[in-house]
Amino acid sequence: MFVIVRHGNTFAAGEPSRRIGARTDLPLTRAGREQAQALGVHFASLGWHFSRVLVSPLVRTVETARAILRHQPEPVIPEACEWLREIDHGPDEDMPEDAVLARIGREALSAWDLEGRPPPGWIVDGEARRAAWRDLFSAETSSGPILLVTSNGAARFALLAAPELALPDGMKLPTGAYGVIRRGAGDALTVPAWGMRP
Repeated sequence: MFVIVRHGNTFAAGEPSRRIGARTDLPLTRAGREQAQALGVHFASLGWHFSRVLVSPLVRTVETARAILRHQPEPVIPEACEWLREIDHGPDEDMPEDAVLARIGREALSAWDLEGRPPPGWIVDGEARRAAWRDLFSAETSSGPILLVTSNGAARFALLAAPELALPDGMKLPTGAYGVIRRGAGDALTVPAWGMRP
């Protein structure tokens, strides 16, 4: 089982949201730390003991992983994983959402949200990301669930790694939320949960 977590909030309540990607390394806000704590309590209450933890190297994902792991019965050392790093939004990095929409248009943003097609100027390397997820899904042999802590732009490629993982309502993973991908008989992949918050 693969438990994919999006980091907690990086913007305070009332603060305008911006496109934060690979080049903008923000810490969690107080609310973001509370979200991460809630995830840790939630996973512990489900009896999920992670055998392996892969984490994007950004501060917001590392902080989220640490908060979750505080609730694990045995210590697990997180592994920094570059392919989980958030994408680079190119000219839209750290820009307010209305400015991003004005530059790329709603159609381009919709194509990104529903199909994973990056808007012009974004640096993504979608094929490499899909391949990394496919490799993980096919090669992982850990006995327990695997925790992956990343960002929304990177998490979507888990769903794009195989046709059977496509979701009809899009790929967005809200802050402080998680999704689950299971590998079953014959290595069949399913998505029993996506966008879940404790």
